[in-house]
Amino acid sequence: MLKNNPSTYPLAPLLSLTQGIHWSHQRLLAVASQLSMLVIGMIILTNLIITLGERRLQEEWATQRYSELQTIGTLITDKVSFQQFRTQIFANGELLKQYLSNPTAKQQLKLQEAWLDLVKHIPELLGIALYDPQGNYKFSTPSNFSKDALPPTLLGASRNMGGKEVYTSPLEFVPIEGMLEPYMYQMAWLEKPDQSSMGYLVTYNSMVQMLEAIKPAFSSNKSPMLVLDTQGLLYAGASDLAPLSNMPETLGASLRQSYPALWRDMSMSNFGQFHGEEATFVYLKIELTAQPETRREYFLLSYVRNSDIAARFSQWQNIVIVASLILTVLAAWVVLLSHMYRLQQRSRQYSIDVANGLFNSDIGFMMVNENARVISANTKAAEATLVPLDELTDRSLQRTLCLDDRTYAELMEQVHKTGQWSGEISLESINGPTLRVHIRQAPRASRGSPHLLITLEDISELVSSKEQAFLSELLCDSTVATALTDANGKLIKINPVFDALMQLNGDLNQDLASLLANDLGNQWQRISAQIAMQGQWQGQILCSPKQAHSNCLQATLKGHVAADGEIDYIVCTLEQAAERGRGTEKRSLVPHRSTILLSLVDLERYFNSLPPPSRLSSSLMLMDINPEGLLSHMSDIDQLSNRQQEVEVQLLLEIPANYQILHWQLGKLIVMLPDTDATHAHNFALNMMEKLNGNGLGEGISIGIAGYQEGQTLEQYLNNAEVALKRAKQNNDQNIGQAFTRHQS
Repeated sequence: MLKNNPSTYPLAPLLSLTQGIHWSHQRLLAVASQLSMLVIGMIILTNLIITLGERRLQEEWATQRYSELQTIGTLITDKVSFQQFRTQIFANGELLKQYLSNPTAKQQLKLQEAWLDLVKHIPELLGIALYDPQGNYKFSTPSNFSKDALPPTLLGASRNMGGKEVYTSPLEFVPIEGMLEPYMYQMAWLEKPDQSSMGYLVTYNSMVQMLEAIKPAFSSNKSPMLVLDTQGLLYAGASDLAPLSNMPETLGASLRQSYPALWRDMSMSNFGQFHGEEATFVYLKIELTAQPETRREYFLLSYVRNSDIAARFSQWQNIVIVASLILTVLAAWVVLLSHMYRLQQRSRQYSIDVANGLFNSDIGFMMVNENARVISANTKAAEATLVPLDELTDRSLQRTLCLDDRTYAELMEQVHKTGQWSGEISLESINGPTLRVHIRQAPRASRGSPHLLITLEDISELVSSKEQAFLSELLCDSTVATALTDANGKLIKINPVFDALMQLNGDLNQDLASLLANDLGNQWQRISAQIAMQGQWQGQILCSPKQAHSNCLQATLKGHVAADGEIDYIVCTLEQAAERGRGTEKRSLVPHRSTILLSLVDLERYFNSLPPPSRLSSSLMLMDINPEGLLSHMSDIDQLSNRQQEVEVQLLLEIPANYQILHWQLGKLIVMLPDTDATHAHNFALNMMEKLNGNGLGEGISIGIAGYQEGQTLEQYLNNAEVALKRAKQNNDQNIGQAFTRHQS
C-alpha cells in the first residue's frame, strides 16, 4: 500500500495544501461576525432613512397645509367683510325703505318674497329678519332661528356701533333638519335722517356653507379642516368618517378636554405644527372682523394621519428596502471576495508540482480532496473518463465515474474503513470504457481528512473479450439450431445450424419476431412475459409439408437472468417436433387465412358485408376449449393460452377461405360459416374434431352450431349459438350441439 512507501512521506505537507482554499474556524467566525454587523447596520440605516423620509414628508405636508390655511383664513375674513357689506346693501334696499315708510301687509309680503328669493340663491345665507326699534321681532324668512328680542346691549344708546357699521356675532348653533348648523348673524341699524332708529335688519350666515365655498383652495377635499374658538369648542369640521381617537367627534365638543397636549400647544401660539402619535397637525388663528369692538378670533386646524403619510411614502419605502437589500448582498459579496482573495494569496505559495509529477505515466491518475472533488488529474485520466482536462478539476468523484448513490456510498465506506478500494467501473452510460479503478488514501496531513489517490486503467478490451467468451459459452451450450438474442429478441450470436435453417448468411440485423412473424410475431409480448415469469417458453413453429408427413419445429426460448433479476439474454433452440401419433391423414399445412379477428365489432362488420344469400344460408359455430374438467390439470392461464394458440393454428390450416375466425374470449372461439347449412356445418364440426383429436388437441372441446334466422342481429345469432353450446356440453357422445338450425313453419 501507499503508506508502506517511504518516498511518499515528504509529500504529505504538500498534499495537505492542495485543498486550495481552507476556511479555518477563526476565519469563519470573522466572516460570520462581519456579515452579522453588516446586516444589523443595514437594518438600522434602512429604518433611519424610512423614518427621516416620513418625517420629511410630514414637514413638507405641514408647510403646504399651513400655506393653505393662511389662504383660507384670508378668504374667510374677506368673506365676512363681504357679508357685512351685503348686509348693509340689504339694509339700504328700496323694498325695505318702502315698507318702513308704509308698513302695510302687501309691502311686507313683497319684501318677504324678495328676501326668500335671496336666501334661495345664496347658499350661505340662511335667513333675513326685521326687528322694530325696541328690538322685538317683527317678521323674517322661514327659518329655525329664535324670535326673541335682540340683546339690550345692541340697542339704543348702549351700543358702541352705529351708522353704517354692521355688527357681527360670535359663532352659534342652530338645529336645521335635525342637525346642528354653525352660523353667525350680522345686524345693521336702520336710522332716520335725524339718526333715530327705525329698526334693525339681521342676516344669518352659515359657516359650513362659507367653508364649502372656499374649500377648492384646499389641496384635497378629503383633508379635514376644523374651526374652533379660543376655548377649544368645535364649530365646524366634524366628519362622519372615522376620526382620530382623541379628536372631538361632534359639534360643540371641546378639544381642550379630548386632546390636552394639542390644545396646550395651540393656546400658546397663533400658528404652528404638532406631531402626534396618530397624526400631524397644523393650526392657525384667524380674526373674522377687524373692529376692536367686535373682535372675533377662531382657530383653523387641519391634520393628516401618519398612516396616510406612510402609505404615500410606501413606494419610496419599498425602493429603499430593495436598494438596502441589494447593497447588503453586494457588501456581503465584497466581504466574502476579500476573504477569498486573501486565502488565494496565501495558497499560491504552495505548489502541487510534486503531485503532478506522479501523473507522468501511461495510466490515468487523479487526486481527490476530502470533499471527494478532483483537484488534479493527468491527460490519461481525462481520456478515460471522457471529460476534458480543464473541466475535470473540481468535479465530484461520483459524477466523474458515473456512480449511483448506493454504489458511491459503499465505495467511500470501504475506503474510510480499509484505506483503499479496487474494482471495475463501467462508463457505458456515457458511451465510455470499462475502467479498473484503484483508490488509496494519501498519508494523513496534520489537519483535515486525507486525500485520495486514484488510478484508472482502461480494461474495455479485456471486458469485451470476457463477454465474447461468455456469449460463446452460452451459444455453444446447445447441440441444435441455437441463437442468442437480447431481451427484445434482437440476434446477437447464432450457430451454423440456425444460420442455415433461417438462411441468414451471417446477417445478425434481425430479430425473432420478424424472422418468425407468422408464428411468434403476433404473440411476442405474451412470450416475453412468460419468459420473464417462468424462465422459458416452448411451442411448435414452421409447420411445413415434408413428403407424406406433417413435421413442425419445437422452439424453446430460455431466458438468462442477470444479477439485478432482469432478463438480459434469450437462448433460442429449434428442434424437430415429435409427431402426435394419431394423425396419419395428409393435410395441407398452408393456412387458408393468416389472421384471426380480435374484436366482435370486426366480426359484425364482416357479417354485415356478406351478401344476403350468403348470410341467409350461413351458420355460426361457437367453440369452447375451456371446460371445467380440463382446468383441473392446467397449471395456469398461460398453458390455456398456449393450447388456444395451437387450436387457432389448426383451425387456420383447415377452414375454407371464406370462413372467418374470431378470438372472442380466452377459451372461446367463434367461426362464421357463410353459404353453409346446418348439415354441412355439422359435418365441418365433426371433421374439425377429428383433426384436433388426431393432433391431441380435441380433449374436452365443445362446439355449438346455430343457423341464421332472417332479420336476426349478430348478437341474437351469437345467443342462439350459446344455447347450442350448452346442449353440446350436455351431450357426452360427440360434444356437438345445434340450435335454431331449421326455420320454424
